[in-house]
Amino acid sequence: MDYYQILGVSKDSSQADIKKAYRKLSKEWHPDKHKGDKKAEDKYKQINRAYECLSNSGKKQAYDQFGSEDGPQFGGGGGGNPFGGGFQGGGFGDIFETFFGGGRGGGGTRQSDMQGRDVEARINISLEDAYSGDKKGIRMKKHVQCESCSGSGAKKGSSKKNCHECNGTGQVTRTVQSFFGAISQSMMCEVCRGAGKVPESPCGKCSGEGRVVDVEEIIVDIPTGINDGQTLRVPGKGEVGRQGASSGDLYVRISVSPDKRFIREGDDLRVEKIVSVADAVLGKEEDIETFSGKVTVKIPPGTQPGQILRMKGKGMPILNTSRFGDLFVIISIEVPKKINRKERGMWEALRKS
Repeated sequence: MDYYQILGVSKDSSQADIKKAYRKLSKEWHPDKHKGDKKAEDKYKQINRAYECLSNSGKKQAYDQFGSEDGPQFGGGGGGNPFGGGFQGGGFGDIFETFFGGGRGGGGTRQSDMQGRDVEARINISLEDAYSGDKKGIRMKKHVQCESCSGSGAKKGSSKKNCHECNGTGQVTRTVQSFFGAISQSMMCEVCRGAGKVPESPCGKCSGEGRVVDVEEIIVDIPTGINDGQTLRVPGKGEVGRQGASSGDLYVRISVSPDKRFIREGDDLRVEKIVSVADAVLGKEEDIETFSGKVTVKIPPGTQPGQILRMKGKGMPILNTSRFGDLFVIISIEVPKKINRKERGMWEALRKS
């Protein structure tokens, strides 16, 4: 199983690229979108397993070097198992788990235990909002900075000190004797969770966490030209990290509601214009309401039902540019259902001519 191939990234891809690929694929293959599809479910599991490995620096290094996040494998292959059947099909990861009680894959300080998590939200906007851009507020319940200690986790007037368990390194080393000899492994310190420091006197409001759960209102800038289904990243507006560690990001998925007047096709807009038979035959200039005000379209003489007139640059703004799409005016010809005697005479005379 090639984790890089599963996520569609290369070995030199950055963590940001790996995360971006994972987010895209996990949404595409989420079981909620493929209910009852076993293959899709398996694919989703593979995507998550690949990301779990490649997003962890220790596991990624082992995978790049040995082809497995568990390190070099013994047994099961042509080389045989040098220790008999006891560890058949396993590897160093299984051995560490046996001797260190599940410490597998520790790989040093795990910054993710201090950093805040990313969060996701959804915003519904109108097509006009997508045209003009807007600011939308989201109220979210999440970890926010503790106001009492300003996020440090320490009571006012006190400071932080080196963790007594790891002496400020954020890691502890455990050593056991095995048939390999002495095996040592550096693991994240569970007391300070890898920070290396702990408050001398923990804040009474957040119990030394530096954060509390509360509702926060976040203002999201909606850029002009955004499409339905696109996701906006708001840096630092995810959950706040522990004791002043960096915050996660907020990912906002945009849903653009259908409009009663216009149909959107990419960066172009389509609108129906109803004209009379006489106007279609003789031609006329007509005003059309758009998101930027009225525009005048020239109906040429002899216009046919369903004929499309193109107005360049009158469509949607093209995201992150100063350009616009086009507006396509679809002509519908209104035929009167009822006419009076005078009108009938005029139509009869026109038909005879």
